[in-house]
Amino acid sequence: MLGYYFAFALLMCAGIFFTKNRLIARLGISFFLMIQILLNIYAFFHLDKIDSLYFSFDKLGVLFLTILSIIAIPTVYHSFIYLREDKTKHFFHYLVALTGLMTALTGAYLATSLTVTWIFVEATTLAAAMLIYHDRTAAALEATWKYIFVCSIGIALAYMGILFFSSTVQATGEDEMGLNTLAKMVANTEPIYLKITFLFVLIGYSTKMESFPMHTVGIDANSVAPPPIGAFISTTVVNMGFLVIFKTYAILAAHPEVHIWMNNVLIFVGILSLFVASGYMLKARHNKRMLAYSSLENVGIVTIAMGLGSTGYFVAILHLILHSFTKSSLFFQIGQSFRVFGSYRVAESGNYLKLHPTGALVLILGLLCITAIPPSGMFITEFLLIKSLIFSGKWIILGLLVLFLCFVLYGMATRFFHLLYSKPVEEVVNFKPEKISFTESISQFVFLGIVVALCFYQPTFLTQYIQDALLPLTK
Repeated sequence: MLGYYFAFALLMCAGIFFTKNRLIARLGISFFLMIQILLNIYAFFHLDKIDSLYFSFDKLGVLFLTILSIIAIPTVYHSFIYLREDKTKHFFHYLVALTGLMTALTGAYLATSLTVTWIFVEATTLAAAMLIYHDRTAAALEATWKYIFVCSIGIALAYMGILFFSSTVQATGEDEMGLNTLAKMVANTEPIYLKITFLFVLIGYSTKMESFPMHTVGIDANSVAPPPIGAFISTTVVNMGFLVIFKTYAILAAHPEVHIWMNNVLIFVGILSLFVASGYMLKARHNKRMLAYSSLENVGIVTIAMGLGSTGYFVAILHLILHSFTKSSLFFQIGQSFRVFGSYRVAESGNYLKLHPTGALVLILGLLCITAIPPSGMFITEFLLIKSLIFSGKWIILGLLVLFLCFVLYGMATRFFHLLYSKPVEEVVNFKPEKISFTESISQFVFLGIVVALCFYQPTFLTQYIQDALLPLTK
């Protein structure tokens, strides 16, 4: 099935690229989106089945594939709105790249080989770079080259880790890079080699997870990319980065000494991510950049949760799900705010509640959700994380976590309140605010409604599904 999917994706990209008809291009990517959803449904009916030599519908991969399919729907919709005035060939390039990015992410989610996963992760770099450069501004050019350069370095580091691990595997008589095979022989491997492998993989794929130390590339990319693409990259690509790191972590965790060491490294990286995010947030001057710093903060929370071991895995997965719905909603709405303010700069934003009440309500609810204030479902995940830190006696980590979260809350709240209620400090000259239909905010209300609902009730099927998905990787 995945072979047919990839072949169809290639044909669809070629068709959109060479057609000169905008309506046909729109219909083409809409049809591909339908195929994406059908593949997702097929995957649910074939959970844990091997689809081909290098892919399988494992539960965790299918879970993130579902998030991708859901977020892709409003992403395509808001992309149509964003591109409505684009009369150039860039319109077709945008749709081709978005189709390619969805395809590459699907391959990375479902791959069972470290090498094949690496190939699809690299493919996401090329597709995302094309989307980041869509507006053809000087800032977009700088961010695109930085994205390609830093991600390429990161991918190279990750591949060095894979090669290093491969040589270690071959020394034991194994040459298969499948996840299940590797996990069986790790316990008898020299721990220093496994630690080096994990460091390479963690640093390399942090370009995709947007965590410390390669976080800057994601911040710049999300700041200049079209808002629908910022919503897509800061959620689905971040989820991919987490997944490939977590799968590698799950393999190496079969060695007890390495497992404890990796947990300490992850907690350290998570705290540093929170520290950097809180510092940047306090001096944020750009609305989309502020959301990018928020992604770094939430990735730090996820990394700390993963470093707590089995007690934190569930928290990490659930937090990523809630973050995906919340962050995509905020990016979609910030994209609408640009049509009201004519700028993404904080100083040139203000009075949003008066100018666009529906959108302002989205931002108010989104602020509550992203900062984990009840009734946000993210309050539950952060509460569980704090509870785990208390029970494990990690008081210093707990103190730093709470301190940095307070800084982030203050930074985001002050900027949101200015955007919503205050008059702009600086006026955008010769700009007429656009009247925006309330229908454009429906997707955000739906997503945020899900986040709020999960604060009060976590369905048994969801919690059981996540626990079942984690079982093969953590047993």
